[in-house]
Formats: sequence, structure tokens, C-alpha cells
Amino acid sequence: MNDNEFEIAIVGGGPAGITAALYAGRSRVRTIVLERGAVGGQLWNTADIDDYPGMSMMTGPEVAQKFEEHARKFGAQFEFGTVTKISKDGDWFVLQTDEGDEYRALSVIVTAGGEARKLGVPGENELAGTGVSYCAVCDGAFFQDRVIAVVGGGDSAVEEGAFLTRYASKVYVIHRRDEFRASPVLVEHLDHTGKAEKVLNTVVEEIVGDAKVTAVKLRNVETGDVSELPVDAVFPFVGFIPHSDIFDDGLVDLDSSGHIETDFKMETKTPGLFAAGDVRSQYVRQITNAVGDATTAALAAAAHVENVKLAQAAA
Repeated sequence: MNDNEFEIAIVGGGPAGITAALYAGRSRVRTIVLERGAVGGQLWNTADIDDYPGMSMMTGPEVAQKFEEHARKFGAQFEFGTVTKISKDGDWFVLQTDEGDEYRALSVIVTAGGEARKLGVPGENELAGTGVSYCAVCDGAFFQDRVIAVVGGGDSAVEEGAFLTRYASKVYVIHRRDEFRASPVLVEHLDHTGKAEKVLNTVVEEIVGDAKVTAVKLRNVETGDVSELPVDAVFPFVGFIPHSDIFDDGLVDLDSSGHIETDFKMETKTPGLFAAGDVRSQYVRQITNAVGDATTAALAAAAHVENVKLAQAAA
């Protein structure tokens, strides 16, 4: 094979991508992982990991480093690059990056994850980095003894809200419904901090500030009342947009939220093209099921590669 040709290419270096690389390495398959940022993906934006066996109360960055070290032990090759297009050329998949590089692989595992969904309100883009943040671990310490607003009602919002109470004097958790969607244990943890206040049936209409955040303009969805809440920072956790827009037409099917549909082998409608982790259509999105799905995808991809090579040899 040429330098840019691999048996398996993995798009994304989060928990799923690292696990796929580990199992591909153990299978002695020539593999490359293309990651656009730090290896570990969303782990770097996660406060505490308390739901992965054997890693109780470790930080996300600590887990990311352990994952990467383990994968490299089995020969995983990581390269920096943002994959912008995946197409098919005979037995080969062709992967193109935003820097103009091209890679070819007999099988591809997409573990590209996604990114935080924005609120889409005035002031959000203008104040990003000066009080608006999507990463509690990254930016929470900048708001020691300040007042913080967290927007959202799912697991991420409640968990990150509890984490931010380590720094803030007060954390308001703003949710548009009358109760959180987060798991009860996370809500209990938030309550026990003693520094969080729930603001329910409420949406953020605007993030107010000039050079920095000074308040959020709120609207009660039941009464229509509009108010202004003084805060020093806003952390939105209102959803996730999967990175599933990199395929040539017809290679994959997507569900209504843009996640990639697969079968029980994590294989898409295109043989040899697999998906795992947060980018895949599934019921829950946790580290545990991401690494499990990636294990399946890697072993199935290795089998696909072997079948292609046997067919090429027999031709």
C-alpha cells in the first residue's frame, strides 16, 4: 500500500474512534485515525466520569489520555485532519480533508461525533468567548464566585450545571419545560450542591452584554412574561448536531435528527462503511455504548477488509 492507503480509516478520535483503533490494531490491520482536534474528543469537555466501569470520579481529560495511551500501545496511528468528504471508488473509500489531503481505505469507521447546538438568540455569537461558553471544564474556572446561567434540561445541562457550582456563587439552570429530562440521580446531585436554582417553563430570548455577558433576557412560556436576569456567563447545553454531512449522496441513510443509521454490525447501507458513537442513530449516547459499538464496528470492518482482499486475490 502507498503511504495514503490504509485497510481501515477511522474518522474521529473520541472514545469510539480510539476503541476502534485499539481493536483494529489488535487485529493487525493497517489503520489510521483522522481527528480534527485533540484525541479524546468530547472527553476534553466533560467534567467528571463516574459512569464508566473502573474509572469512578476521573476527569474527562484524564480518561482521554488513558484511552489514547492504550490505543497507541497497539500501534494506532493518529493524524490531524478534518474529513470533509467520503466517496467510493471501486473497492476503495476516498476521504478528503479540508487541508487538501486525500486518504484511501478499504473500510471506513465514522466516529465523528458532533458539536453543541446553539441557542440561536441575539448576543450568543457576539459574546462567545466573553461569557458564552459550551464547555464547563474549559471555562468554568474563569467565573469564580460569579453568577452563571446554564440553559437546558438534559443530562449534559444538569451535570455541567452541578460542576459549575464548584466555581460559581450561584447557578441558574434554565429549562423550557416544567421538569428536567435528565436522570433523577443527576438532578439530585444538582439539588444537593445548594448553589443551584431551577428556572422552569422559561426560554432565553437574548444574551445581554457589550464586551462581556451581563444578563439574559428570559420569557416564561406559560405567562409570556419577560424578565432580565443578571448573570456573568451563559453555558448552553441544548442538544447535539452530529457530523454526518460528509458523505457522497446515497452512501448512508440518516434518521430525522441527522444521525447515521446502521445495522447490528454498525454497518451502514454501504458495505464496508461503519459508524459508531454519538454520530450513530441510537437510544442513548454514553461512553460505555460508544466503545461497545466501536468494538463491533472494528471487528466487522476487519472482516470486511479480509473479504475484499480475498476477492481481489481470486480475481
